[in-house]
Amino acid sequence: MRNPLQEQLLKAGLVNKAKAAQVVREQAKKHKGKGPAAPSAEQLEAQRLQTEKAERDRAIAAERNAQARANETRAQVRQIVEAHKVKREGEIAYRFTDGDKIKDVLVNAPLRAQLAAGTLVIVRHGEAYELLPRAAADKIRERDAALIVLDHGHTEAGSGSDADDEYYKRFEVPDDLIW
Repeated sequence: MRNPLQEQLLKAGLVNKAKAAQVVREQAKKHKGKGPAAPSAEQLEAQRLQTEKAERDRAIAAERNAQARANETRAQVRQIVEAHKVKREGEIAYRFTDGDKIKDVLVNAPLRAQLAAGTLVIVRHGEAYELLPRAAADKIRERDAALIVLDHGHTEAGSGSDADDEYYKRFEVPDDLIW
């Protein structure tokens, strides 16, 4: 079936039969032989911008999720400290180091003994320090170990060798030593 325009041109004598057949073959080859057209530069640029935006959005979402988890952890720690803190009373200054500074809390003799034995732990709570039982301190250590300031019952791996411990056991330390 031919194009009506082609038939009119043939009747008028403006085009010969061979030329019309060649045009039909070229058009058929054009439609049949080619696959999808190659994307233009504008389409490539739009696709690149879309992938960059998606990547940026993923990074922002990951940052927000990390910040939300950090806020949740801080809230959990705050709740644990508020629920389990031991009431401090007494007039004995118990000194400890927080980083490179020497700090102190006022305690009585039983609290001081529990701190020395490791059943109580000193935890940083905002700008102040609180005394917590070992179980609560372990929960805090799971969430943020940097908040635990003093823990005599927990030894860090690699903090000393057994040979050093054996050597220093020979020297007796007085029980009433307060610094």
